[in-house]
Amino acid sequence: MNKRQARHFAIGATVVASAAFLGLTLDSHRQFDQLTHADKITAEVKRGKDVWHKNNCINCHTVFGEGAYYAPDLTKITKLRGATYLTAYLRDPSRFYDETRHRRLMPKQDLSERDIGDLIAFLDWVSNVDNQNWPPRPLLVSGATFPGSDAAPGQAVAPGGRPVASGYDPIALGEHVFRNAAPACVACHSIAPGVNLAGPSLAGLAARSAALLKSGAYHGKASDLAGYIRESVTAPSAHLVPGAMYSAGGASFMPPGYGKDLTPAQIEQLVAYLSSLK
Repeated sequence: MNKRQARHFAIGATVVASAAFLGLTLDSHRQFDQLTHADKITAEVKRGKDVWHKNNCINCHTVFGEGAYYAPDLTKITKLRGATYLTAYLRDPSRFYDETRHRRLMPKQDLSERDIGDLIAFLDWVSNVDNQNWPPRPLLVSGATFPGSDAAPGQAVAPGGRPVASGYDPIALGEHVFRNAAPACVACHSIAPGVNLAGPSLAGLAARSAALLKSGAYHGKASDLAGYIRESVTAPSAHLVPGAMYSAGGASFMPPGYGKDLTPAQIEQLVAYLSSLK
């Protein structure tokens, strides 16, 4: 290739690359309203964005990967924590996390109830934006893991860490649901004794549940272990676990939509897995 040919090649490549970039940019702008659900931007969402900026939440948190990385990314927080939990948390974060035990402490912002509601509306709008699963960042602060929550997503593992060879083992399939449901159960529950996250540890769940059903303190409708676990998944407010971290105003912090979002088969697989946690 001589100099003239090289020059023509460079100019042609630049023109093609520029045209491709311009086309992709225009196509992105064409889809922005659909991808961001612009029709869902209400007055509450706009005011919630103002609350977010006024309280400098971005100094510690990120959304869409933008912000500080001192605290968890909140892009999908409402998918992992329901409005009931987030409301109680924003009222008084110290009820949920202790700096000494959990190595984190969110300052109490003294937000009004309206501010809290609008902020959650903003974060809920953020969580529904189609961001193509970017950034691929977990809820936990970078580098932090809790026992019982650090297995690879989708890994079929029986209690005790034994890999399961058969893809049809109901316990292995239930383990997969536990780690891959939306939101993932493992985002709020550990299977390690004494490690309570947003929800109580599920270590020893079978024995504790059997004792609860016999104690007279149970207020739900189940009559056996499988029924109690099934009820806890599909109707989490039927029986409330004592503790300010887990419920408020007679409603569980656990998302109520698993009964609709999971298939009957997935629920039974999850019941099989949780029943195995002796």
